Amino acid sequence: MKIKKEVLADIIKEARKVTPIEACGYLGGIDSQITTIYPLTNIDKSEEHFSFDPKEQFATVKASREKGEKVLAVYHSHPASPARPSVEDIKLAYDPNILYIIASLNNGEETIKGFWIKNGEVSNEELEVV
Repeated sequence: MKIKKEVLADIIKEARKVTPIEACGYLGGIDSQITTIYPLTNIDKSEEHFSFDPKEQFATVKASREKGEKVLAVYHSHPASPARPSVEDIKLAYDPNILYIIASLNNGEETIKGFWIKNGEVSNEELEVV
């Protein structure tokens, strides 16, 4: 999956802005290139998990479509743990056709990784920065 470097920077910016809670949102684009970040509110206000506001989520999907994009990925941050899916992340990954991107701020190190999660199985996805 290709991702614009500005989007990566914005994911980290959003993660820093809301830490210690998890940042979350959608990433939109065309074909296999992520070009737009859609930050969403973590209504759980939790340091260990996130939930989208359903109205905000629906409006974001609509906005993405109006731009001619498709939602290609869900992103969220791990303020104090590595950039890998937690047991809960895997359990709640309902859409096997969407990429899951995790941004870690663990120990002051900023790491972003992508994962496909299908039927509880996790595989890495290389993020090609463009």
